[in-house]
Amino acid sequence: MTNGTAARPTLLTPPMVLLCTASFLAMICFYLLLSVVPQYATSIGASGIGAGLATGALMLSTVATELATPRIVARFGYRITLTAGLALLGAPALALTAAHTMPTILGICLVRGAGLAIIVVVGGSLVASIVPAERRGEGLGLYGFIVNVPAVVGLPLGVWLAAHAGYPTVFVIAGLASLAGILAVPGLPAVRAPVHEAPVGVLAGLLTPALARPAIVFSATAMAAGVIVTFLPLAAAHASENIIAAALFVQAIASTLSRWYAGHLGDRHGPATLLIPGVAIAAVGVLLLVWISSTPAILIGMVLFGVGFGITQNATLTLMFDRVSPSGYDAVSAVWNVGYDAGLGLGAVVFGVVSTHTGYPIAFALLAALMLAMLAPAWVDRR
Repeated sequence: MTNGTAARPTLLTPPMVLLCTASFLAMICFYLLLSVVPQYATSIGASGIGAGLATGALMLSTVATELATPRIVARFGYRITLTAGLALLGAPALALTAAHTMPTILGICLVRGAGLAIIVVVGGSLVASIVPAERRGEGLGLYGFIVNVPAVVGLPLGVWLAAHAGYPTVFVIAGLASLAGILAVPGLPAVRAPVHEAPVGVLAGLLTPALARPAIVFSATAMAAGVIVTFLPLAAAHASENIIAAALFVQAIASTLSRWYAGHLGDRHGPATLLIPGVAIAAVGVLLLVWISSTPAILIGMVLFGVGFGITQNATLTLMFDRVSPSGYDAVSAVWNVGYDAGLGLGAVVFGVVSTHTGYPIAFALLAALMLAMLAPAWVDRR
């Protein structure tokens, strides 16, 4: 007998499990090193600007490659392209063990950024293709939850391992994790856009207001994420390593959980309704960092920013996928990730320059003001 409600099929189909496995291992590599590489750069004599450039170089290469990834996928298919991405992200991480100058570190960051670009674009596009359209928000939320778990673990663990086991240990663990993800690739589907539809180009996507608007809103929030992972350990240098690790941990777990739950809310009420609260909550979290000398302000600020960041991630990506046909999935994934990674890199570089002249509290206040300005385009999308 049944209770009248049919059980919904699981979203964790074999292709979804394999994709999540490969992406999970890649993100372990990425997040372990995201805060560690800037710290390593300062340990060999780089300034705060040099630390920002390390993240900026990674994100610059990522953005450039994301623009080309849809064409690469069209030429070589998802499996070969994703294999190349995992190798480009992981193998150079091993080379960091022998990197002792800033030019070498920046060169390695540029190569790793290309690998990251391929992984995130292919991952988002495959999820949109695998998951039923009526459960897209939930599917993207589940995928986001799984690939955000490395942020929960990797950001604080990377900082802790670097302090207790040394930088080379972190570099080797990160590199091997990404390379292990290649083992999951052969079982992935070779999803293609319908042959009767012309693929949507990335440039066309960037010039389409319905896609560019949510990408810009999200990019401002991503700028704050780039600032936090790069400069929180430096701005809160007065605090103990445990406090910094805890702040990164609560930010990551809040972002992971809210990104997952936002998928359920978005499928029920529409993703556009989540944009304004997501941006506002994230901005308030950043504003609390004006009181960077206060441990409660740091921890509460990181919880709020994490919640807002996770909501904005899911809402913007789901909204953009809903506005195109399957032939545009690669372009949407690329445009959204361009906004994400351009924000991460630009935020780190600009904040490094601004904070050098103003100090960290004022720089955080200016960043919060920029995020609040994004409520205007978010309101347009909500309407």
